[in-house]
Amino acid sequence: MTAKTLLPDVRRIVADSDLDGMCAAVVLKRAFPDAEVHFAHAALIRSGIIDNLIDDKTVTVDLPFHASSGWYLDHHLTNKPTDAEYEDFTSKGGVVHWENTPSAARLAFDLFREEFEFPHLESIMPLVDDLDSGGISIETFLEDGPLLQLSRTLNYNDTAYMHHLLSLFQTRSSMADIYGDKVVRERMLQAELSRKELVKLVSERTTITDRLAICRLEDTGHRSNGYLITAFCGEDADACCIIHGYSDGQIGNKLRPPLSASFYANSFLPDGQNRYDLSRLATALDPHGGGHANACGCRIQPPGLDSNLSMWLAMWNDREEILRLS
Repeated sequence: MTAKTLLPDVRRIVADSDLDGMCAAVVLKRAFPDAEVHFAHAALIRSGIIDNLIDDKTVTVDLPFHASSGWYLDHHLTNKPTDAEYEDFTSKGGVVHWENTPSAARLAFDLFREEFEFPHLESIMPLVDDLDSGGISIETFLEDGPLLQLSRTLNYNDTAYMHHLLSLFQTRSSMADIYGDKVVRERMLQAELSRKELVKLVSERTTITDRLAICRLEDTGHRSNGYLITAFCGEDADACCIIHGYSDGQIGNKLRPPLSASFYANSFLPDGQNRYDLSRLATALDPHGGGHANACGCRIQPPGLDSNLSMWLAMWNDREEILRLS
């Protein structure tokens, strides 16, 4: 009996639009070649904007739990269905695959590795795991190799490119072939140049308060993960808070998303990931916020950014009492 025979009929795959979600979608598309693929992000799930895409023949992967799907596959701590949600979901025939793996791609990869060959994924899976779980070394990050550059080309706003890359993963058998594709090569060059611009912005817009680095990228059109911020801060910060999006943005607007915050532990410090539960910051004001303890996010809530930051700084000031991981 194969893994596929134990799963519901999948007609649609809804996956996160980062590298982890892309690699998970690659595996699921191989298992269900006739399924259509949609790339999304957490806010679209939580806001209900794409509810019309999700039914009992949909698998949602690397995204918040959605009770209308037929199969849920994820690894984020705050996305894990409650006992009541699990019982209700499975009683209606839904299937839950939630495990504390370093990436959702790893969960999908291990599920189907006995049935399908994924030579290119096999070669990059350790780094995919490290990127998503905060395990990347400072040396690997600063080296900025091709997979890191490729990861920065992924963009929910660019549907055509996302599906072009998905097709390459399906039809090519080596990462060299994917990196060598003309479109991908151009995007990777753009990502390399954009990082240089972002480094300058980070240096101008980052302040450190009580070992929390706050990087204000709102209204710049730029985004960053925590690696760049914590690499810039070095040993002076235990974690960072990055503000993205636009002051006049709206959920679902691909060009001007609303203001959001991302929290990351400084994984470059010894045992840096295992000090504080940053998801408590992400969920303190936004009931739909969440992610991992060491990497998570939320939307800015009324009355506004300054108020949100004040609350988070107050919680951070009390971090040994309310954020410390046991």
